[in-house]
Amino acid sequence: MKLSIVIPAYNEERTILALLKKVADVNLIGNTDKELVIIDDFSTDNTMVQVNEFTSSHSNVPVVIFSQIKNKGKGAAIRKGLELSSGDWIVIQDADLEYDPMEYNVLLKPVLAGVADVVYGSRFIGSNPHRILFFWHSIGNKFLTTLSNMFTNLNLTDMETCYKLFNAKIVKSIVLKENRFGFEPEVTAKISKISKIRIYEVGISYYGRTYNEGKKINWKDGLRAIYCILKYNL
Repeated sequence: MKLSIVIPAYNEERTILALLKKVADVNLIGNTDKELVIIDDFSTDNTMVQVNEFTSSHSNVPVVIFSQIKNKGKGAAIRKGLELSSGDWIVIQDADLEYDPMEYNVLLKPVLAGVADVVYGSRFIGSNPHRILFFWHSIGNKFLTTLSNMFTNLNLTDMETCYKLFNAKIVKSIVLKENRFGFEPEVTAKISKISKIRIYEVGISYYGRTYNEGKKINWKDGLRAIYCILKYNL
């Protein structure tokens, strides 16, 4: 079995090298192989310099690299990553250090047990460490998750999580359209409509960052998420 790790990156020169090294160091359970699929979303800093430094020092790690010809957004980068992935399973990994790649194995456990087609990593369940940051972000996240659940009839606790693990055949069969952070409610709405889909959720840690540290999502993306929940469910 192979796990493709799709990494959309835009101006992440401060963190991407450390992140890629963490991903390379993960020993996956179940004799699972891995490939890194890095999509540079037209970065204007030294993100690609760091990526090239990584590939030159880790020639034993399978890596696919694609550079967008213009900045299109996280959702568009993920779509390209899904297209280029060759694994049996696909997980999304942000290029910052908010999520710990060592927890891929937590996501893989329901898959290897043969019970899951999709696994979400929730920042709001379990006893793993969670950085304390923005109150209104947490309220907004819970509101969006609840609104999404009302339409999908799922009982997720963290619809907006980055860590989503998909059966590759299933997620590649879905037509996705959102270019920015609307990817999260869109893909959730569309997988919920698949007959007999088996969706699981596991607790993960969260090492969030501030806007000074490079966080990009804002209130406009929250409004877009509401629009996407309504659009793709109705």
